[in-house]
Amino acid sequence: LAVIERARAALAYDDASRDLILRFKHADRLEGAATFAGWMARAGSALVADADIIAPVPLHWRRLVSRRYNQAAVLANAIGRAQGKRVAPDLLVRRRATPTQGHLGREARRRNIAGAFALAPRRREAITGARILLVDDVLTTGATAEACARTLLAGGAKAVDLLVLARVVRTH
Repeated sequence: LAVIERARAALAYDDASRDLILRFKHADRLEGAATFAGWMARAGSALVADADIIAPVPLHWRRLVSRRYNQAAVLANAIGRAQGKRVAPDLLVRRRATPTQGHLGREARRRNIAGAFALAPRRREAITGARILLVDDVLTTGATAEACARTLLAGGAKAVDLLVLARVVRTH
């Protein structure tokens, strides 16, 4: 996570959390969003306190249509509401659809996601000099978060921090 200043996760993504997170992500089980956001806000309290803007990792519009919601945006909005922070759910756009990355390794993920994100043109002024808190559901290799952070930094953000619901912990 070379370009991300600080990163925090509320949970480890493991056998105990996997089903809970996958139901939230893919099965319309949004009732846990406020609880998840509370866990995230506690785990990343310094990041939330320092954030000028909270922004979710975006979904491509086709995936958004099929899933009906962006789980990262649900979390970002819940954190922002509870903490009184500005949320910009449309700060970043995913300009091209990318295949799901669940089966890909670190380098394949980086190649898959390269050039996929852009800063929404009407938001450029809002991020100049701002500390952005990027929110996502699961951190695996960091390829997606780094691509988003590079886009934000190139657009004028002062710094990008990352807050995720869960982080995959490698045991080998």
